[in-house]
Amino acid sequence: MEHELRAEYKDGSTPRDPDAEVKAWHVVRQEGMTAMCGRELEPGSATRSAYDWGTSGLPLCHSCGALFLRETP
Repeated sequence: MEHELRAEYKDGSTPRDPDAEVKAWHVVRQEGMTAMCGRELEPGSATRSAYDWGTSGLPLCHSCGALFLRETP
C-alpha cells in the first residue's frame, strides 16, 4: 500500500495562506485526504514522501505513525 505525509496547519490556517505553519504531518493512504488517525485534511495541503516519517524535527502525528508502522515492512 502506498502512503504519503500530508500537512495539518496551525490555528485554522489553510494551504492557501502564505504564512501557514504546519502543526503536524499525518500519514494518508494513496493520496487520500483522510489521515490514518481519522483527521480530515484539506485538499491542497503540502505533502511529503512517507520516507520522511521519523525525520528529526518534523512534527508527526503519533497515532498515524503507529498505524503506519503496522502497515509497512
